[in-house]
Amino acid sequence: MAQGRPAALVTGSASGIGRAAALRLARAGYDVAINYSRSEEGARRTLDELERLGGKHLALRGDVSDDEAVASMVATVIQAYGRLDALVNNAGMTSETAPDDLDGVDLAEWDRVFAVNVRGLFQVTRACAAPLRAAGGSVVNVASIVGLRPGPQPLAYAASKAAVVSLTRTLSRVLAPEVRVNAVAPGWIAGEWMERTLGDNYERLMERRATWTPMRRNVTVDDVAETIFSLTTSNPFVTGETIVIDGGYAATT
Repeated sequence: MAQGRPAALVTGSASGIGRAAALRLARAGYDVAINYSRSEEGARRTLDELERLGGKHLALRGDVSDDEAVASMVATVIQAYGRLDALVNNAGMTSETAPDDLDGVDLAEWDRVFAVNVRGLFQVTRACAAPLRAAGGSVVNVASIVGLRPGPQPLAYAASKAAVVSLTRTLSRVLAPEVRVNAVAPGWIAGEWMERTLGDNYERLMERRATWTPMRRNVTVDDVAETIFSLTTSNPFVTGETIVIDGGYAATT
């Protein structure tokens, strides 16, 4: 790693896991560029929080599925920092189709989910490859437990997260030995995402999930951010791995 403050790019970081990861990196002394597509107000709030921690931070609007927008975003990051030490590919979206509704899957929506969750991850990583190699940097992709085992998520989302797991393995070989590439696969995260997924059953099902989890609670965005930070800054001989963050639920049920 070169001298000076390290720099990170976190996609999809106006809220949720991305926001938590950006703040965790900033608290450790990183200059952080956050990215958002539509959530300008959320990005502004996150940027304000980052700036209170000190350092030089950016909020960049751009759709990760648009390769020209990605190239422009990465160029701005390098112009601002002169380096890139860490990339967190968090930008993602889901479908509104019920998990078991095979006939209800809209193919245009399916394509959009894959454009953001899979092609977007690839495009951002490709655009960042040269500066990451120069810095001996790290990539952490945000997958999901449903990319590894069935769960109550729409078909397009689950399939896209399985593709993220596969891409993580492939990219770890392509970018080696200079760059490590790993992924995190969170379980049911308490908060807005699962509220939308579970609807009126949210409280009941989340309570039951916590009861069945060895750690006796559900995952939080801060739990995920801490693992992202660990994979970014330590674990020097770990690459191509997907770390499940669910308090032991998948391992024991």
